[in-house]
Amino acid sequence: MDRLRSMEVFVGVVDAGSFTAAAKVFEMSVVMVGKHIAELEQRLGTRLLNRTTRRQSLTEIGEQYCEQCRQILAHVQSADSGALAMRSSARGTLRISAPVAFGSALLAPSLPDYMAAHPEVSVDLELSERISDVVEEGLDAAIRIGRLEDSTMIARPLQPYGMVICASPAYLSQHGTPRTPADLAHHQCLDFLHWRRVVRWRLNTSAAPKPSRFRSNNGQALKQMALNGFGLAMLAEIVVAEEIAAGRLVPVLRDFMPPMRPLHLIYPRGRQATPKLNSFVDFVVAHFGLP
Repeated sequence: MDRLRSMEVFVGVVDAGSFTAAAKVFEMSVVMVGKHIAELEQRLGTRLLNRTTRRQSLTEIGEQYCEQCRQILAHVQSADSGALAMRSSARGTLRISAPVAFGSALLAPSLPDYMAAHPEVSVDLELSERISDVVEEGLDAAIRIGRLEDSTMIARPLQPYGMVICASPAYLSQHGTPRTPADLAHHQCLDFLHWRRVVRWRLNTSAAPKPSRFRSNNGQALKQMALNGFGLAMLAEIVVAEEIAAGRLVPVLRDFMPPMRPLHLIYPRGRQATPKLNSFVDFVVAHFGLP
């Protein structure tokens, strides 16, 4: 027999005062009520109820066990209610992973609107360049740049991710504006560090820039160096869009940039989606999805 059901019946017998009264409450036979109580007593190896033809009473062990059963059943009811509530409206903690540039420049600034619309949702946002394991790390969703290989995930396409080479007007005035990738041999080109590995610029040409005097694993740091006139930086357009629009940075070599890379929102396939995940997916697709 189901142990929780037997506990319910036991508490019901105590509250109703008799097997007969409890049988009516649970819409089962008096014999079945007796079987539930007998099952518990056999499992515990002790009597829970003293029964006579006229009355019943709890044994000392039965009194303690009844109180613990009440607590257990209350926790189960609370768990069921919480699960039902989470299925009916967006609530709980949403765990998201995103690349640093996209997450800091676009996703994080938009999250206040999402959280205002869903006040019972909390967000844990991890910004990192590493490829997180969505399932193993218990993430609800992740933003991924580049071609996807994991077919176990549902992938929603977002607007492609483009790169731009830019420098400050002061730097270009002092060192000249490169017209072809070959000109980069005479410029200070800021490199990106990824897990202790230098990521060199990849342009639509065989020419490569000379090694940089400054390298960083953070796009904001590279942007600041470019703004301060130290050299050319290749960054995600979203990171420098405001500075380019204001003229603080100037894009160069547009015709030689690599193709834009695909960007996706991914989440596990087959996992029963909760309102919090559905609401987040809808929000991201509405804000950053394809036109």
